[in-house]
Amino acid sequence: MPHPRSPHHVVVDGSNIATEGRSAPSLKQLNEAVLAFMDEHPTSKITVVVDASFGHRIDKREVAEFDDAVNNNELVTPPAGAIGRGDAFVLAIADKVKASIISNDSYQEFHGEYTWLFDEGRLMGGKPVPHVGWVFVNRSPVRGPTSKKATRGVQAQKRSSEDVRPAKKASREASGPMPTPKTPPPGARMAPRSPEKVVAEKRDSGSVNEVLPYLAFVEKQPVGSKVKGVVDSYSAHGAYVKVGDIKGYVPLRLLGSPAPRSAREAIQIGDTLALVVAGYTPARRSVELGVPEAVKIAVKETKAKASAKVEKKEPVSTKKAVAAVKKEAPVVKKAAVPKKAAAAVKKAAAVVKKAATPTKKSGAKKAPAPAKAVSKAAKK
Repeated sequence: MPHPRSPHHVVVDGSNIATEGRSAPSLKQLNEAVLAFMDEHPTSKITVVVDASFGHRIDKREVAEFDDAVNNNELVTPPAGAIGRGDAFVLAIADKVKASIISNDSYQEFHGEYTWLFDEGRLMGGKPVPHVGWVFVNRSPVRGPTSKKATRGVQAQKRSSEDVRPAKKASREASGPMPTPKTPPPGARMAPRSPEKVVAEKRDSGSVNEVLPYLAFVEKQPVGSKVKGVVDSYSAHGAYVKVGDIKGYVPLRLLGSPAPRSAREAIQIGDTLALVVAGYTPARRSVELGVPEAVKIAVKETKAKASAKVEKKEPVSTKKAVAAVKKEAPVVKKAAVPKKAAAAVKKAAAVVKKAATPTKKSGAKKAPAPAKAVSKAAKK
């Protein structure tokens, strides 16, 4: 049964949850938190928002999975140049759909604008507890000097309708990207890495598969090929499967029709699935897979969109096409013969005929040359 107090829509402050208890964000920790909340609240809609700099601050081995999640709209980043980094974007989404927020931040600089943050159930916190897992509780924002200053500013604007003042801009620190730690936290022990491991990390950063196995797979398995894969791991919005030496990604939208809410609802680790190659991303050497039914539906939707674009073009009518052809066709006319030339030719022909017929009296006389007679008649 669903949780009795499951919120209708939840916006997850991904950057905050991924950094909880850490000096740098972890995509794996964010996935675990989202999956844990989905298990407790299966009927809630979930939107995960991360800062624009999130992909540059996570471990390089998680970059490929992060890019796949963004491309599949599983993670949302604020638009370029957004004031207030991801915090303002998280609050704007929650305000528009009246959603709850999962974050351990209090958003003090926004207390004057979003007073509903203090309503019960609108702000939830979460922490991983050893031997227990993630625990989520309702919380109230912490009020501090920044909160009081923001609240006073909004109240002053409401009291004085005549005194129009420009809206307060976020501080330079709030608008800029979060700083990247240059040194490990105090007391942290860094395990020594072998030279082979360093080379492997540089080679595999941002890539899902090795070069040679990936190229061999692409050559033998074009898009649309049927393969069998073994479920290897879950992600927040899909699953990874092993197909021989290749690691493929199955997003939720290609995991079933209709798509399941989470990969755990449809498949288990170790299951063997009959899949179809849906596409490739050479830049990351990734393989996108899906169940045959979901891939067929996705292909039909793509073809429908393409045909809709073609139908929008204005068709050329048959009459217009024929008229265009006639206009381009050359008009052939008979060459006009001058009247004088025609009369001269007839006269010359008569002279030749008369000369060719000898008379009784002048039988011994020579007839004039036909060519000269014709030339003389033509000159006239």
